[in-house]
Amino acid sequence: AVSSKPVDHDSHSPHSTDRHPSISASFKGQVKERREENIMCQTEQKDRGSAKEFADKYSITCSTADATSIPDWMADSINGGALQQVDLNNGTNGWSSPPGDLFYLRSQSYLTKRQKCPAGDYLLSPIGMDWLKSDSKLDNVLARPDNRVSNALRKAQSDGQSMKSFIFAFNIQVPGKDLYSAVFYFATEDPIPPGSLLYRFVNGDDAFRNQRLKMVNRIVEGPWIVKKAVGNYAACLIGKALTCNYHRGDNYLEIDVDVASSAVANAILHLALGCATSVVIDMGFVVEGQTEDELPEKLIGAVRVSKMEMSSATVVDALTPSVQTAAGRGIGVCKVNDHKSDDGESDDNDK
Repeated sequence: AVSSKPVDHDSHSPHSTDRHPSISASFKGQVKERREENIMCQTEQKDRGSAKEFADKYSITCSTADATSIPDWMADSINGGALQQVDLNNGTNGWSSPPGDLFYLRSQSYLTKRQKCPAGDYLLSPIGMDWLKSDSKLDNVLARPDNRVSNALRKAQSDGQSMKSFIFAFNIQVPGKDLYSAVFYFATEDPIPPGSLLYRFVNGDDAFRNQRLKMVNRIVEGPWIVKKAVGNYAACLIGKALTCNYHRGDNYLEIDVDVASSAVANAILHLALGCATSVVIDMGFVVEGQTEDELPEKLIGAVRVSKMEMSSATVVDALTPSVQTAAGRGIGVCKVNDHKSDDGESDDNDK
C-alpha cells in the first residue's frame, strides 16, 4: 500500500526524481503513485464545488485589506480581537488561514485503498480568533453578551442582513493558575446543506459528535522538543480523547474542548505554550468520514497561529451569560486515548 504520508516538497520534490537517477526505483514509483493519487483526488472532488464556490465568493484566503467582498459583520470579526490576522509566512502574534492542501485527509477511495489526498478548500470561512484570559473556565463564549463575533452578527441581523448566517466556534480551554481560552471562529452566509455530514454533525447528538470530531495538527515551526511531543503531522479524534461540551444555539455551534480532561494533552499544550513565541502551528478541524458517501473528507476550517505572546490575551470577567442558547447544552465525556503522532502515516490510531 502507498504510504499516506504527505510528500516533503522541500527534500523530495516530485520533479527531483527526474534530475537524480540514483534515487531508487521504488521511491520513483511512490512519487508516481502519489501524483496519480492527487490527480484522482482532484477528479473525485471536481463536483464538490460548494466549498470552492464559497471561498471564491467570500475571498477567504485573501488579506484583510483586500477582503472587500465579505459581509461587514465577517470583516468586523476578522479585524477585531487582540490577535490580528497576520501574514501567512512571516506573521507573528496572530492568526492566518493556511491552504487546505497542506492537510491530507481521507480520499474517496480511503476505505478500499487507504489513500489520502489534499483537503482543498474549507467548508466554512475563517472569521477570527480570540485569546481570552479569566479567573474561571470560559464556557459557551458565543452566548456571552460581550462576545464580539456574536454581537457583529446580531447587529447585521437587526438590520435585516445575514439572516441565514451560521457560526462554528472551537474553544480550546487551557487549564492552569490563569485560565485561557483559544477560540477559533468559522462561519457561512448560506444554510449548511441538509443531509450533509456537517449538517448531521451540527444537528446530531453528542454520541455522534464525539465519534466524529477530529483535529489535524501541523507544526510548521518550533523547537525540536515541541515537534517531538506533538508530531510534525498528527490526527486525533478529540471527541474521544478529551471532554467536549457542545453548545447549540439558533445560529451557532460552539465546541468547548477541555484540555484538563487529559493529563497527556495538558502536558503537551503547556510545553508548547512555554515556547509559544517560537511556535507556528496549523490546526484543522474535520468531521470524520466513515462511510463511502461521507468521503472525501473536507476541512470545516483551519487556522495558523504564529508565534503567539501569552500576554496578548484579552482579560474577561467570569460572568454567567445572559444570552441563552436555543437548545440545552450537551456534554460528551469519554476516556482519554493517549495518541501518538503518526507524521501523516494514518489516522486510524485515533479511534
